[in-house]
Amino acid sequence: MSMDIPVIDYEGSQYRADFWVGQGRQYEDAAERLAIQRLLPAHGGRIAEIGAGFGRLADLYAGYEQVILFDYSRTLLQEAVRERGHDRRFVFVAGNLYALPLASGVLDSLVMVRVMHHLADVPAALQQLRRVMHRHSVGVIEYANKRNLKALARWLLRRQAWSPLREEPVEFVQLNYDFHPAWMARQMEAAGLTVQRRYAVSHFRLGALKGRIDAAMLAKVDSWLFAVGGTFPLAPSVFLRVSAPASGARATAHTLAQLLRCPVCGAEPLEQRAEDRVACVVCGSAFARRAGVWDMKEVVG
Repeated sequence: MSMDIPVIDYEGSQYRADFWVGQGRQYEDAAERLAIQRLLPAHGGRIAEIGAGFGRLADLYAGYEQVILFDYSRTLLQEAVRERGHDRRFVFVAGNLYALPLASGVLDSLVMVRVMHHLADVPAALQQLRRVMHRHSVGVIEYANKRNLKALARWLLRRQAWSPLREEPVEFVQLNYDFHPAWMARQMEAAGLTVQRRYAVSHFRLGALKGRIDAAMLAKVDSWLFAVGGTFPLAPSVFLRVSAPASGARATAHTLAQLLRCPVCGAEPLEQRAEDRVACVVCGSAFARRAGVWDMKEVVG
């Protein structure tokens, strides 16, 4: 069932060049980094970034013993391998979030930024995130805020049909969603995730401001508004620090095979068959590492 949920695919895309490099998003990058640094423990055992892409934020995890960069796109992860593959702390895993191929309770921390707005089934995704957390884990999860000032202005001027005040998600472009904070709060609670802190981020995402004010300075001013803005978010982006208090104890995973879960049948852990190959002892599905990326999307013979 989970594998039938539509997924946006950046495979083979020039996402880095098309969206980040030279695209005037230095402010957004700086503001998101400040939010993560405030919400995420600086040190820990094992962290995973869900939807890590080419590893834009990977340098923020320097204090962790093991870093898993997870994404649906193999090619984006291969970019991350070229930059981070020399660091033995990093593990690169390609797979489907709705059948997240990580074993239950193995993460001390997780980060998911600029992913939620592509999710057609938020409850199913949140269940997977909660599953890989343990009772002492910390998660930093970002979503696109439907009730932002720009959307409110467009709606009031009748330049936009949908109301930012209605709580149901809006799909403004195929597989691109905005979410109301009240609706998202209910999804977190239903998934067993407790929101510890909420920040409103990127208040100044306006071309006129970004073109006149230094990105680092604009992000610093924005950071002064993170907490107060989070009480009633009107910024286009919302960051949450969440926990999973009802989850079990931290699971041990001393080997790569113990870290992984079969995306076909859900069995865990897997069995190491060779340096670049793991297999499920229940359904027999095998998976390989190619170009530095563990490909959990394709079963190998």
